[in-house]
Amino acid sequence: MENYAKWFGQLNFVTYFVNSMIVAVITVLGSVVFCFMVGYALAKMDFAGKRIPFGAVVITLMVPSVLTCVPLFVIVSDMGLPNTYWALILPFLTQPIGVFLVRQFMMGIPDALLEAARVDGAGELRIFWSMVLLRCELPFATLSILTFLSSWNNFLWLLVAMQTNDRYTLPVALSLYSTGQNATNYGVLLAGAVWSLRRFCCSL
Repeated sequence: MENYAKWFGQLNFVTYFVNSMIVAVITVLGSVVFCFMVGYALAKMDFAGKRIPFGAVVITLMVPSVLTCVPLFVIVSDMGLPNTYWALILPFLTQPIGVFLVRQFMMGIPDALLEAARVDGAGELRIFWSMVLLRCELPFATLSILTFLSSWNNFLWLLVAMQTNDRYTLPVALSLYSTGQNATNYGVLLAGAVWSLRRFCCSL
């Protein structure tokens, strides 16, 4: 019980949990909005150079995320965003895997259905919100779960972008405060892991 008390006394578990929830929830909401918009444009709209952005999405899927940490940190630093929530949220609002997933699903929506709506005078936004999204329950749930788990478990980028402990999320806090000078304090580590898992399940 001393290990649990340490998290709520000395280590301020609530702050890290709130940070994790803020980052994860906003990232999910933004990712759902932007990935669905980009996926719809790539799947159902015709414009010049349409294959170029889709090719960029596919190529980006093959690039390990570790390789993008340094250039991404340079961009975030130039924008003046280090040690802010935006540094943890903006880079992950439109993930390539999310755009690819939504685009592939929307390719299965009949074009005749959308053309009928256009003939009736519906605009693209009306078609997108009233017809397309209503048929996308599966990619919506899949993308939300994948994005939430990815954001909740993100470690390397959060460790790089955050500079003060009041902005740390749970994965970073667990790794930093459970390691002593010579060895890992497994009691503190496992107590934090158990409590973070419990709060994570309750939030779902």
